[in-house]
Amino acid sequence: MDLLTIFFPKKCINCKTFGEYICPNCFVLLDFDVSLICGICGKHAISGLTHPKCKKRYSIDGIFASLVYKGLTKKLVYQFKFAPYLHTLSPILVDLLYEGLIQQEIFIKNCTKDSLFVPIPLHVNRQRERGYNQALILSQGLSKKFGIQTRELLMRTKATSSQVGKTEVERRQNIKGIFTCSKEISQGVTIFLVDDVVTSGATLNEAASVLKRKGAKAVYGIALAHGL
Repeated sequence: MDLLTIFFPKKCINCKTFGEYICPNCFVLLDFDVSLICGICGKHAISGLTHPKCKKRYSIDGIFASLVYKGLTKKLVYQFKFAPYLHTLSPILVDLLYEGLIQQEIFIKNCTKDSLFVPIPLHVNRQRERGYNQALILSQGLSKKFGIQTRELLMRTKATSSQVGKTEVERRQNIKGIFTCSKEISQGVTIFLVDDVVTSGATLNEAASVLKRKGAKAVYGIALAHGL
C-alpha cells in the first residue's frame, strides 16, 4: 500500500463507499449514450461528423466523446482537476475515454498509426496554478492504448473566461485567436485534438483552424465528456 492510499484512502466519488473511486453500484450511472454534435453549428450530427453544409476549408471535421457530462461524470472530471486524485483517477478516465471511442466506427476508421493526438493546451498561468494539463494526461494515455504519438503542437496565447453560460456567439468570440502553432506539422497528417470536456465545440474548432492552416489534412476532436 502506497502513502497516497494510506493518507487518502479510495472511496467512491459518488456514494463515498470505501474501496474504489467508482464502486460497482455507481458505475452503472455513467452514461455512454452521447448525443454527438456538429462542431460548427452545435446541433446533432450523425456519428459526430461536421455537417456538410457547415463544413469549410479550415473547420473541424468531427467530434467524438465518450460520456455524457452529467451526474457522476461531472464529479469525476471535477476531481480529476485537483490533487490528490490525479495519480489514481487518470488511468480510470483514460480507460473510460478509450472504451467510448472504440465503439465509434467513424473514429476507428480515421484513426491510423500515422495520426497524431494533440492535447488542447492550458494558458501558462492556469497550468502553473494547477501544475499539469489534464488534456495532456488523457492524450498520453490514449497514445499508449492506440500506439499513436502525442505531440504538443499548440500554445494558448491568452487567458479566457469560462465558456459556461455564454451564448454561441459569445463562446466563439471568447476563444477567437487564442491558439498558435510554431512547430512543424507533416503535410497531410490527421490530427485528433484531445480535451476533457466539450460543450459547443468552439474551442476545438478554433484549434482545428490553426492546425489546418499549418498543413493538417483532417482534424477531429476527442473529449472524455460532452454536455452543455
